[in-house]
Parts: sequence; C-alpha cells; structure tokens
Amino acid sequence: MKAAVYKGPGRVLLEIVQPPVLLNPTDAIIDVMLTAICGTDLHPYRGHIHDFKKDCILGHEFTGIVKAVGSEVKNIKVGDRVVASDVIACGSCWYCKKGLHYQCEKASLFGYGEVVGEYTPGGQAEMVRVPFAETVLHKIPDQISDEEALLVSDILSTGFTCTEEADIQHNDIVAVVGGGPLGLMISMCAQLYHPKMIIVIEPNDTRRKKAEELGAIALSPGQLDKFKKITEKRGADIVFEAVGVDKTLKMSLDLVRSGGKIVCAGSHKSENFPLNTRISFAKEISIKFAVGNPIKYSRKLLQLIGEKKLHPTKIITHRLSFDEVEEAYRIFNEQEALKVILQVKREKHE
Repeated sequence: MKAAVYKGPGRVLLEIVQPPVLLNPTDAIIDVMLTAICGTDLHPYRGHIHDFKKDCILGHEFTGIVKAVGSEVKNIKVGDRVVASDVIACGSCWYCKKGLHYQCEKASLFGYGEVVGEYTPGGQAEMVRVPFAETVLHKIPDQISDEEALLVSDILSTGFTCTEEADIQHNDIVAVVGGGPLGLMISMCAQLYHPKMIIVIEPNDTRRKKAEELGAIALSPGQLDKFKKITEKRGADIVFEAVGVDKTLKMSLDLVRSGGKIVCAGSHKSENFPLNTRISFAKEISIKFAVGNPIKYSRKLLQLIGEKKLHPTKIITHRLSFDEVEEAYRIFNEQEALKVILQVKREKHE
C-alpha cells in the first residue's frame, strides 16, 4: 500500500509499505478515505523534534471504512464509515474512566513516532490499524460527509475541548492568539457560548481574513494598541493560546485581564518557559493546558455538525490527491494553504 513516510526534516515521501494486519483482538483495520495534515505534523517536518522516528508513517486526522475487526470488537462492524480519534486510549483504565484519555496508561498518537507512547503507524496511508477500536473509532452519521467529519479527529475536537473547559460566559471578551487551523476552530467553537466578542491575533493576512469570515475581529500582533482600546484597557476575559511557542504564551499573559484565564491549546515543547510569577500572581491569572479529546467529545461534535451549528469545512482551502502529499506538506509548511486534505481512496470497501 501507499503511505506518507517521514524521512527526516523537510522530507515526507510517498512510499510502498506493507499493509497493516490485526495484532490484537481489540484492533480494527481501516480503508482510509480522507486524511489531513495537521500543524502538529510540522514539528518533525521542521526538525523541531530531533529524535523523531524516521520511516514513521505520519497522520492522525483521517476517516475511512472498516475493513476488518478483531474478535473482541462488537460495536464497530466491517463496512462502517468512521472517523478516528488522534489519541489512542484503552477506554478502561483509571484515567480513561475520568475522561482524561490523553493520560491513559497506554496512550499514544497515530503517526507521531515515539513522542507519546509506542509508535503506531498513522493515517496518511491507504490502510491503518486502529488499536482499541471501540474507544478510538466513531461512526459517522449518514447525513454527515467524510469531509465534515474529518476534523473531528483532532483540531475541531481540540478547539471544542478547550472552549468547553474554559467556562466561557455570556458577554465575555475572548482572545485567540494564533489564526491557524486550530485557532480558527477555537474561534468557531467559542461562538457556541455567545461571548461578547472574539478577537483573533494573527500575523498572516489570509488567516486574518478567514477569521473575519468566521465572525471574529482579526488583528495583527502590531495592532495591540487597538486590542487595548477594544477591551477598555483591561484585556480579555479568556485568552486561548493556539500556537504552542513561548512567544505567543508570553503575549497571552499580556493580553489577559486581571483575574482572567489563559487556556493553552498549542502543542508546547519548551522545558524552561520563563514565567513571570510575580506578575501572574499579582494579576491572579489562571493558566490551563488542554489537549484535545476526540474520544470524549466526538459524539457531541458530530451532533453539532449534523445540526449545522458547526461548519469545520470552512477552513479547508486545498483538496489534493494522495499522490500529491509531498506538495501538500510544502504548501502547508509555507502557509500557502490554511488546511490541506488528501483524498486517499474514492471507492468504498468491498
């Protein structure tokens, strides 16, 4: 089968690899229909993770059709159309029962080397093995297309997770630092809670325009004087940090009002962030880090999509064939594309 294989920084090649097989009775094999490139995939692509596993099959956002199931899989059947959670979790340990699936004793991520747990080949491939299939896979309702369901795998779930857990109140001023795919999903999900306004801080003109199309006020980092005016010099009630670097977290600390909250949804890697505890204490700031939880929220998100309350496809700018995966990584890395999806297969499982 064909798969997108990581060969080192700046190199993702489409190669022929061995197809997956069932290894455990709780596994399923999926024929992949659609897959996407996530901003998290760019960390190894840009060389930010120095020990990232080479020859890793990438990808953790995908939909497909069930091709085979293990003997203990009862609620997922061959022929089901499904979307996968990017987080792999057992569903039965102490953390899973608490709804903290990323903290599962057996947690891993599709297509992300050995950064989290053991290596599990990802969904940028014609087929993929899904461990703990009944926990990780979610059936797509008939009225929802694969494309609408695709982003439930990660960025839509991440956006919803952090807005759900931020306790947004009616008339709150919400700021989102970063207008990439994740930031836009946060902005879209935040509207469900009817805040007074949503302000997206983003340097890229195209992304700011998209944020405005989705109903937010879009400002560049050079317009923070305007931000202060809009917020009456107090700052935002809640700031969502959607990039995952020290610079944007520092900006978030400046943008939040005294007594406000910061929710970090970007994938942070820093081990020595110089947090100014004096200012943070004086401002009585709450800081929360949130990892997306598709296992917990997929059913709710699919319902909201079906009810036309969420429209995740609005951020998709490029639809390419799977054979164009190398070009897809290039244009996404260079911000020529906002969100790229790849058509892996068109025919249904026979």
